[in-house]
Amino acid sequence: MKSLEPYRARIDEIDDRIVDLLAARINVIREVGLLKFRENLPAVLPERVNQVYDRTAARAENQGLDPALVRALYKVLVEYSCDLEAVIMRDLAATKKAVGEK
Repeated sequence: MKSLEPYRARIDEIDDRIVDLLAARINVIREVGLLKFRENLPAVLPERVNQVYDRTAARAENQGLDPALVRALYKVLVEYSCDLEAVIMRDLAATKKAVGEK
């Protein structure tokens, strides 16, 4: 098992980078939620969702990865992101209403 330690360390480093990138992506999603609220746009834009799925699947395939795996991962990520945007927009609307803004 000791022979696996260097590989496990490398995997842990990669996992840390993936989590850091996910956090950065979610921070941008929060900004997008605010912008969509300000511009009265819907939380979910189906055309954009499909673009993300197609783009990331194609990139995965170019990298020698299974595009179906990447589509499945992005399905979870995009659904979470859309839900987060909807919550942000709902909370902003409730705050605006609570302070009597139009």
